[in-house]
Amino acid sequence: MLGATLLLAFREIRRHLLRSFLTTLGIIIGVAAVITMVTLGQGLTADVQEDIAGLGSNVFIVFPSRTDPNISPPPFDEDDIRAVENQIAGIENAAGAVNASATAFHNGQDWQTGVQGADSAFFAAQNIEIADGRGFNEREEARGESVCIVGPTVVDKIFQEDQVVGEDMRIGNVSCRVIGATDERADPGGGGNDVNDTVYMPLKTVQRRFIGNDDIQYFVIKYDPAYDSKTLQDQLVALLRERRVIQEGEDNNFNLVDTAEISDTIGNVTGAMTAVVAVIAAISLLVGGIGIMNIMLVSVTERTREIGIRLAIGALAKEVRLQFLTEAVVLCCFGGVIGILLALGLSILLANAIDLPFIFNPALNIVAFGFCAVMGVIFGYYPAHRASRLDPIDALRHE
Repeated sequence: MLGATLLLAFREIRRHLLRSFLTTLGIIIGVAAVITMVTLGQGLTADVQEDIAGLGSNVFIVFPSRTDPNISPPPFDEDDIRAVENQIAGIENAAGAVNASATAFHNGQDWQTGVQGADSAFFAAQNIEIADGRGFNEREEARGESVCIVGPTVVDKIFQEDQVVGEDMRIGNVSCRVIGATDERADPGGGGNDVNDTVYMPLKTVQRRFIGNDDIQYFVIKYDPAYDSKTLQDQLVALLRERRVIQEGEDNNFNLVDTAEISDTIGNVTGAMTAVVAVIAAISLLVGGIGIMNIMLVSVTERTREIGIRLAIGALAKEVRLQFLTEAVVLCCFGGVIGILLALGLSILLANAIDLPFIFNPALNIVAFGFCAVMGVIFGYYPAHRASRLDPIDALRHE
């Protein structure tokens, strides 16, 4: 009986193909909008979290901050970093860093770039991978030797040959030998800054040859995720306040950023925005469902004599109800399939247009299709029930 009912439903939809399509237009738009918005939201979340991962996972970043606009805050030094490593449980390593800018020269090519003074602990904390060559060794870091590791942008701009490792180059007035090249990194900061446009040199080299002092501009702290982040933050703030002689009631002259908190916050914000937009888009699904009910009521009125004939020759009320309910479900599912296909195309197109990763979520599409079927039952039940309650004699008299 179900097969015959489906056949009748498809036959009726085909008889009024344009009307059926226009009826399901609300469902199509609603499904396409919801799936597209959720897919783009998931892509945005993944993209932002990938960018944040460029700062390192389970990492605190500490840098000086002004409390008085006329007074520069005191810088950090190596003793601050060693104190953090040795006095706070759960700290895996801490690494200082300094930044400078200079012109890089190689084989007649030049490029204005950033110079980063760092050590191997900094590379580990920031998830900086070496794509070619090697990182700094202990001797190079301790003696501040003139060796460097170049980022992908620097390689593209001034290295014409395929071989980079082992080449000599000049950074400002400092000659150095290239010992490695980093893998491409996502940009965690945005704002047009290219984190791949960097030349890394040992911390002491940059301090002595570019900065002119032993100050540390900021440092990164990698912590064990098994420890509570908030507790570690409190201990770190207390230790730094003590070392920087900040009196009770005075503001901190440093800032502390937790990359895990940034990732969670941005994930929650993008998730909430996606949910709000999806709910707004889902309103069209409700409108589409009401349209299905309206057309099914019109169909019952148009086919009153047909219903009367079926009832008169022995059809049961539940069979009539099933026929119209099946037509409503098929209409909604038909709109759902078109909406899913449209959403797939729109998601790929928009993701490429705004440079977001496309994340196909099978569960989302299955749920959307199932929701369409449920809507067919909900909005098709009343017209189907009304058709099944018609009196055969009155129905046969209907003009």
